[in-house]
Amino acid sequence: MSFTVKQENFRDGGARLILNGRLDSATSPEFETSVSGLLDTPTPVLVLDMAGLDYISSAGLRIVFKLQKAQKRGGGEMLMLNLTPPVRKVFEIIDALPSLSVFGSIAELDDYLDHMQAQVRDK
Repeated sequence: MSFTVKQENFRDGGARLILNGRLDSATSPEFETSVSGLLDTPTPVLVLDMAGLDYISSAGLRIVFKLQKAQKRGGGEMLMLNLTPPVRKVFEIIDALPSLSVFGSIAELDDYLDHMQAQVRDK
């Protein structure tokens, strides 16, 4: 099975990466190349949409955590959306879910983002 990543940019400078297929040692170099701009110049918010991700290996996790580190370094935030059960299990096994923001749906993510923006407006 192959791997694809599609990037959608938000008006505010954020981005959403839509991951599909298998993210493993064979496909992680392609993923890293496709996100090299985000590693160099993080966005305010980066959303990884994993609804189509069937499998992730340690090589794929390495790129995900590189993205998270780049986001933190740049003052941005990384959120994960729509983790499939096998992918969620991998993150649970490595005990990474508490340190990452994970949302079950676009609506749940939108509610969170609305809340965060309201806090800034109210200050």
